[in-house]
Amino acid sequence: MSAQYEKSDPKPPSGSGSCLYDLLCSESPRWDRPSDAESTSWFLRKERRSFGAQERLERMLEESGNHVCADCGSPDPKWVSLSIGVFICIKCSGVHRSLGSHISKVLSVKLDEWTDDQVDSLENLGGNNVVNNKYEAFLPDNLKKPRPDSSIEERSDFIRRKYEMQQFLECNEQTVCCHQSHQRTSVLTLQITPSHHFSDKKSSEKNSRHRIGHRFRNSWVRKDIDPLKTNKKGNSLAGMVEFVGLIKVNVVKGTNLAVRDMLSSDPYVILVCGQQSVKTRVIKNNLNPVWNESLMLSIPENVPPLKVFVYDKDTFTTDDFMGDAEIDIQPLVAAAKAYEKSEINESMQLGKWVSNKDNQLKSDSIITLTDGKVKQEISFRLQNVERGTLEIELECVPLTQ
Repeated sequence: MSAQYEKSDPKPPSGSGSCLYDLLCSESPRWDRPSDAESTSWFLRKERRSFGAQERLERMLEESGNHVCADCGSPDPKWVSLSIGVFICIKCSGVHRSLGSHISKVLSVKLDEWTDDQVDSLENLGGNNVVNNKYEAFLPDNLKKPRPDSSIEERSDFIRRKYEMQQFLECNEQTVCCHQSHQRTSVLTLQITPSHHFSDKKSSEKNSRHRIGHRFRNSWVRKDIDPLKTNKKGNSLAGMVEFVGLIKVNVVKGTNLAVRDMLSSDPYVILVCGQQSVKTRVIKNNLNPVWNESLMLSIPENVPPLKVFVYDKDTFTTDDFMGDAEIDIQPLVAAAKAYEKSEINESMQLGKWVSNKDNQLKSDSIITLTDGKVKQEISFRLQNVERGTLEIELECVPLTQ
């Protein structure tokens, strides 16, 4: 049949054979020769993929503009805003976290495990020079960028204006109008919020917990800024907090969690430290979920407790509360500070949090020095719920890393 088609006229046959001819034409792949540009791009991606993700990331750091912080110019940046596509220093990374992961998702060059897809995404954004050309396209002449020795207030003011408000972004008049309208809507929302809180207090304790979770989830969409908390220049002080380090939380697993659906639950965990909140992925239909998911939070100078909330994910209704806990991380931070100034290399125990009837610990929690890292493993019973335990691992990371 194929030989007949080769010798026949290009005009398709009529009758019943026409349908078969059309089907063959529509199903046959087209072996078009790719353009030179497509071939070059394909070979470059293949060559890059031949290196490991970490090695590709290190190579990116050597490119022009990436060897200094995109926001303050500090040398040797060790942090990355994956969603924006810039390399930043440890001090600026704290401000980026306060923006929320919906604006800036921060990862460590050294401490996080990178995938090829993440590095691909970072490469596609172009690096510090490309991103700064976009977000600083209309930087006023009288406005100076932060320097490596700038205060946290100066960094926060600039970074928020640059990425959250996008005041220096190259845009058209329509975008500006939309942005101004969005700001007016935000102010209106803030004015309504207090009366909403007062009505919350009149509701039941269970529903109050649901709303707390709802507010935490909303904080990933947009951080609420108190208009009363401003500096002398009228700029918001939200997020202008000095950080003494970072805490890496590995949410390991939950055991015998509470049932919130018919027979099971779809649990996830929210971690809160100061004004920051992060969450794990949802694990479907499991009362003994294993996350093994690491999340990073900055530690404010006045060290607050680490708050843990567990919720059941619902599609059409408010997520159900599944317990909470409050963990004092001050001893871990103190141990990390003490080790940072010492020359100890061998593994050792640095402290202990003893389990008793007055706390939620399931077993004693030991603070250890292992491979040069200050860590703490904690297994605790969830509070304000009928049952359930959670296991997490903490690691305190000093600002020098």
